[in-house]
Amino acid sequence: MSRRHLSTALAALLAAGLITGGAAASPAASRQPVIGEPRTEHGCARIEQDLPELADWPKVDSRVKSNPGDERRVKKILAGMTLAEKVGQMTQPEIGAITPDEVREHGIGSVLNGGGSWPNRDKHAAPEAWLALADAYWDASKAGRTGIPAIWGIDAVHGNNNVYGATIFPHNIGLGAAHDPCLIRDIGKATAEQIRATGQDWAFAPTLAVPLDDRWGRTYEGFSEDPRITRAYGYEATRGLQGNSRSRVGVLATAKHFIGDGGTTNGKDQGVNPATEAEMINVHGQGYYGALAAGAQTVMVSFNSWTNDSGIDEGKLHGSKLAVHDILKGKMGFDGLVVSDWNGIGQVTGCTNSSCPQAINAGIDVVMVPNDWKAFIANTVAQVENGQIPLARIDDAVTRILRVKLRSGILDGEKPSQRDHAGSTDALEARELAREAVRKSQVLLKNDNHVLPLSPRSKVLVVGKSADSLQNQTGGWTLTWQGTGNTNADFPHGTTVLGGLREALGEQNVVFSETGDVDPSGFDAVIAVLGETPYAEGVGDIGKRSLEAAKLYPNDLAVLDKVSGKGTPVVTVYLSGRPLHVNKELNRSDAFVAAWLPGTEGAGVTDLLIRGKHTYTGKLSFSWPRSACQTPLDTNGDPLFKPGYGLRSWQTGHVGQLDETSPEFGCSGNGGGGTATEDLDLHLRTDIAPHRSYIGSPDNWSGTELGPDGEAAHSTITVTPADVNVQGDALKTTWTGTGQVYLQNPAGGSDLRGYLNANAALVFDVIVHQPPSARTVVSTHCQYPCFAEVNATNLFTNLPTGVKSTVKIPIACFAQGGLDLENVNTPFLVYTDGNFQASFANIRWTPKAATDPDAKPCSDLT
Repeated sequence: MSRRHLSTALAALLAAGLITGGAAASPAASRQPVIGEPRTEHGCARIEQDLPELADWPKVDSRVKSNPGDERRVKKILAGMTLAEKVGQMTQPEIGAITPDEVREHGIGSVLNGGGSWPNRDKHAAPEAWLALADAYWDASKAGRTGIPAIWGIDAVHGNNNVYGATIFPHNIGLGAAHDPCLIRDIGKATAEQIRATGQDWAFAPTLAVPLDDRWGRTYEGFSEDPRITRAYGYEATRGLQGNSRSRVGVLATAKHFIGDGGTTNGKDQGVNPATEAEMINVHGQGYYGALAAGAQTVMVSFNSWTNDSGIDEGKLHGSKLAVHDILKGKMGFDGLVVSDWNGIGQVTGCTNSSCPQAINAGIDVVMVPNDWKAFIANTVAQVENGQIPLARIDDAVTRILRVKLRSGILDGEKPSQRDHAGSTDALEARELAREAVRKSQVLLKNDNHVLPLSPRSKVLVVGKSADSLQNQTGGWTLTWQGTGNTNADFPHGTTVLGGLREALGEQNVVFSETGDVDPSGFDAVIAVLGETPYAEGVGDIGKRSLEAAKLYPNDLAVLDKVSGKGTPVVTVYLSGRPLHVNKELNRSDAFVAAWLPGTEGAGVTDLLIRGKHTYTGKLSFSWPRSACQTPLDTNGDPLFKPGYGLRSWQTGHVGQLDETSPEFGCSGNGGGGTATEDLDLHLRTDIAPHRSYIGSPDNWSGTELGPDGEAAHSTITVTPADVNVQGDALKTTWTGTGQVYLQNPAGGSDLRGYLNANAALVFDVIVHQPPSARTVVSTHCQYPCFAEVNATNLFTNLPTGVKSTVKIPIACFAQGGLDLENVNTPFLVYTDGNFQASFANIRWTPKAATDPDAKPCSDLT
């Protein structure tokens, strides 16, 4: 695709009239544009009808201003600090990896808790427990030589979502459908109060991605594919968190992830964004113009790379001086602090999680280094002393950190337990606001024969796995990182859609059958609550699979088939973090509601299903696909439903019968007797369907599938999640005797001859923690006892311990060993008879990799 001029995304926006060329054609075009506070409507930022096309990065005029007195004070504090104390301020460990006394000893500037990290590892920790730990970090930092308080950051992305008992708001994709910036400000304000209740200072929100490919597993974190919405929402989300002052702010907001995380090729998380600079400026930059104009004090760098064929080759943005120093701090004029993402520096070429002068020199001020923080401090101090990092760069970073702490009241404030809302369970709850947000986010896509709204006197049959599941309603980034492992009991104040229906219609008028095994006749309607199950970054990527919901979640279609066409109208409520190809589900439904991920107030969904004082007002903020492989997609790509589509309660729409055809094997066409051209991904941070992870041993040779937490254990083998490249991407396997870890398609074998024809290799990343003490093999199976194996004892023994290596084993080695490539059901297996510990990640079959210089010769594996 040529990117010589405007990218396709920007071209689409221009064609749709959402960005106009006026600014570029004006007499002032040669001057740098300036963006300040937005025009307002109803007292909040206005979603503009169009935005001017910008020819250059704008200077953003922040509403939060510096004053000379503050700057003099910051300069004086800085002058009294040692180099080690300065680097300590730049260091951000995870709460599970640092004690309050270590915060004092090393002068740590900030801590964070990741998703699924709680005080004392207690998922149900009360506000008092959170506050006690917050006070402990505060007191410890104040007792240090500098007396500079440490601050605590938390991923509060849809409410204070790590905290038991907190109201969980709809995810951003649903809020985008509300088209209501005032609602976003109210939610930001409520979230700030929730954060104060548990003692944190800093929210890692809002996410300002403009998702352009729905295969991306973080699509639901974006408000819209339309940057006009993202810009207005970015402003109001920041105002809500930080408050209205122009000199002091409340809870620190974080504009993230800078920049272009929503525009990666194929929607690959942490992948490559090939955008032109014009697209970065006019599409992916818009949310930052809004947030920085509102005074956002922190910006988080994105995991993605920025490389295109127009001369930009920045690689990972954590190491990009162009993006961080030149654009964000230079052209845009940002004077707050820039923070890395989780171990993000370790992805920069030549860096590790604990050492990256490139990232510091690029302009990162606070480094999120969850576990390796001691080594990071030592390495960074040494790199300043040997001249790799200029002292002036360290001083600039710490100046920004101190400036933000001063503006947020931290330097002069009280400890967390003495602040407003501290320990308040009332502050954790914002149920009426959340219920309003749910109502405004619902989008009615189909309503044949005016099925909706239902009469308050209706008797209904409720079916589907998500009808009584707060886990599925809340999605990822809820109590745990991926949002998995939760039950309804983990949400003591939440209501499911089923609960809302029982409340509205009376329990005697609501019958629930999750699998639909009840005759629908005799009911006024069937309400099917279906959709996606929770996921977060990486794990949620669809990859080469299609967007067809029926392939991703076949049991949902099976439920609909049991109840549709039986004479009783079917209303489908679809919970999802992205638009999906749901033609089959739409055809089996008389009415269809896109409910997104509504959070803990499922009764807000019910408020619109049942006739009452509320009606459907939500409008799509994303294009909805007409076909299964229709992505990337925008309004000019013939979507089934365009952005802005949404029926009111009295409308029916004209959806009609939809085409149900779709590719049998996803959107890539791998396999068969031809030549494969794309990777066969097996495990990329999570199992890639249809393959699943198992362990086997004398305890159970039939295999035990890893649980939702990524763990499984037998007496001689255990698997737990671990980090090899990114957070939680690896299967850390510990053997104390005979056992095997493997990836298998439980449905049976596949024809993978195309990979042999393509000179493919089995490729995986591995960290050997303890070399094998007994014979170890890597094998592939073609329905056991059909299998082939290579001896990998020396391979693993000779790898360096404690560091990542990439292994490439030619598929030809397995073919020579008798593997039937027309019937492969287990494309990866590691077996040993003794002690061995290793972490395996990024497991795939890669065409042409057998010809790489570092591929293992088959002769070395006998």
